[in-house]
Amino acid sequence: MDILLVAGLWLDASAWDDVVPELAALGHRAVPVALPGQGDGDGSATLADQRAAVLAAVDAAERRPLVVGHSAAATLAWLAADARPGKVGGVALVGGFPAPDGRAYADFFPVVDGVVPFPGWGPFEGPDAADLDERARDRIASAAVPVPEAVARGVVRLTDERRFDVPVALVCPEFTPAQAREWIAAGESPELARVRRLTCVDLDSGHWPMATRPRELARILAEFGRGRCATP
Repeated sequence: MDILLVAGLWLDASAWDDVVPELAALGHRAVPVALPGQGDGDGSATLADQRAAVLAAVDAAERRPLVVGHSAAATLAWLAADARPGKVGGVALVGGFPAPDGRAYADFFPVVDGVVPFPGWGPFEGPDAADLDERARDRIASAAVPVPEAVARGVVRLTDERRFDVPVALVCPEFTPAQAREWIAAGESPELARVRRLTCVDLDSGHWPMATRPRELARILAEFGRGRCATP
């Protein structure tokens, strides 16, 4: 099974380096998606460019891939389901919720000189970063890539309601499945509230499980994808 891995803000495709071999050991082809503007030096990249990169990976995949979106990139994975509802076998959202139609992709942090720089660890103290030691923090922060404003402030457009038929796994790292269900029931994720096959999966980690729990994350993704993405 092809598993497409899409990293969140400030991360390039190398964020998945520890997950790729774990998925390979489980018999899957892991494809970290290189996002324009996150690692290639393209400061003019837009949200549409990143969406196109994810769709190109979907179109190149064998059969029906599992599309994995981490954090803000949960929205990119969901955009793929919206654009290719018959091609995407499943979507896994790791520590993130997809933005609804008409909302900005990721307007959580300030823009500085046309980019959104990594804000340091202050905003993430608590459950998000509780399992990161100093070495892991340094590794993530030193590799962080400023995200172009046209990506972060790009407006999400969703057009095909068949996306709600695509199976979704919400991987819950720094929050619990019970919390996620409460938030969804309270209307905080209108997209996930309409998903017909939604699975919430607990993962004992912080916000970056690809760095701290790669083996456990790989097993969750493989288990969810089994039987959902292999059918032509």
